[in-house]
Amino acid sequence: MAKGMTGADRRKQILSLMRNACQPLPGVALGKETGVSRQVVVQDIALLRTEGHPIVSTSRGYYLDEPKQAVRLIKVYHTNEQVEDELSAIVNLGGSVLDVIINHRTYGKLTAPMHIKCQNDIRRFVKDMQSGKSSPLMNVTSGYHFHHIAAEKEEILDEIEEELNRKGYTVEWFPYEKGL
Repeated sequence: MAKGMTGADRRKQILSLMRNACQPLPGVALGKETGVSRQVVVQDIALLRTEGHPIVSTSRGYYLDEPKQAVRLIKVYHTNEQVEDELSAIVNLGGSVLDVIINHRTYGKLTAPMHIKCQNDIRRFVKDMQSGKSSPLMNVTSGYHFHHIAAEKEEILDEIEEELNRKGYTVEWFPYEKGL
């Protein structure tokens, strides 16, 4: 398990991994991604089910039986002062920010779930950042980062991407980033 990650954080990450997967994820793979054994993943799945998450078990692994949404990975760059504006642009147009990803030259790809779906989520996130509890993950890569954004349909994702582009937040992908 990642240092400092709580069981609740791990379960959020498992949900995020299942939401972003195209096929069922085996318990072993979920354990490897979250740094725990398959047995711990089985226990986490049981807890998530008791919380009401529609997780289905198959011989090939676990998947979430949720309505499908359109999801897009975008690359952005901005300052700490622009975080709230970036997140508001996404949420106000009907999107949800599923996670934040950085592509560090030494540490590789680092992902953290966000699950920002409304203005209250944004206020809570910004307040936590301003309180000094921690700083945005994007600071590790000088403001460059990625988000998986979900919406009901592709057209909404197009509008969100256009708005982020208009605000100057989207940036070009490097060839080595295409595999993210």
